[in-house]
Amino acid sequence: MSSLIAATRFSVLDRSRTREGRTDAEALRDTVRLARELEGLGFHRFWVSEHHGVPGVAGSAPTVLAAAVAAATRTIRVGTGGVMLPNHQPLVVAEQFGVLESLFPGRIDMGLGRSVGFTDGVRKALGRDKDVADDFAAQLAELLGWFRGTSPTGVHARPAEGLTVPPFVLAMGEGATIAARAGLPMVIGDLRNRDKMQRGIDHYRAHFRPSPWAREPYVVISGTIAVAATPEEARRLLIPEAWSMAYSRTHGTFPPLPPADRVEALTLSGKERGFYESGLAGQLAGTEEQVAHELETVLKETGAQEVLVTTSTYDREALLDSYRRLARITTGASTA
Repeated sequence: MSSLIAATRFSVLDRSRTREGRTDAEALRDTVRLARELEGLGFHRFWVSEHHGVPGVAGSAPTVLAAAVAAATRTIRVGTGGVMLPNHQPLVVAEQFGVLESLFPGRIDMGLGRSVGFTDGVRKALGRDKDVADDFAAQLAELLGWFRGTSPTGVHARPAEGLTVPPFVLAMGEGATIAARAGLPMVIGDLRNRDKMQRGIDHYRAHFRPSPWAREPYVVISGTIAVAATPEEARRLLIPEAWSMAYSRTHGTFPPLPPADRVEALTLSGKERGFYESGLAGQLAGTEEQVAHELETVLKETGAQEVLVTTSTYDREALLDSYRRLARITTGASTA
């Protein structure tokens, strides 16, 4: 194992993807089980996500799911990747994370994003318009103010006030600029578009302002990593998500993950095939030796302090095996 990989933290974001023929409840329980397994493998953080009205994702209430994950584990850090701040009142978000930190002190992370609902219908149901994301910087400042007791309202966020819950900004669009100006750690992806990711990282570092939350820039790079005994098996791990993404781009809805065998038997249109092949290309996928080499390269290029793995697939056993192999790469220890 290289010294660069050994010095890097490795964490996981699980989006509670639903699978064909399985229920949302099973997807959520799968997430909690996976967190326990990854804690045993030595991963640094385990994050959950926020999606509303999406058939293929069960994770709609990230702070609730984070509480379940934290209760089922003992040492791994637990958080959100992320809570979509434009969907919520900052006071309520502060209160929720204050409760989490009070129940599980020293283990909670607050990953924050600026996306709004996936469709017009979802945005309407949430009472939000697309342009509400433009106020993300102000919403973020208000949220952090609740923890520091600086709200001009005279109201105090309990039990959040006075607690320290590390905030992270998901750098989508203007996120890198906002993270830099606020002096917060940044999560940026994805690994398929290295040039765009590097531009975001360079901009963040160049404009970073030290804050009470972070004295120096802290970069988390995120993306899919699939590790298997052969390159072909690693590629098969990518197939369900690549097809699901292609389907969403051509049909406007994000479906549950199908088995790889079923995808390979489908006849895709030219447009579907293009999106599907794009979803398979550029991912970090292969044997342990191949992935270790790719990781070494991307860490040298980016100087990132942490990698957040976001892999989703139909076969949960194959997914867990991939994480075991990744843990061998990152810790140099046997996980058998």
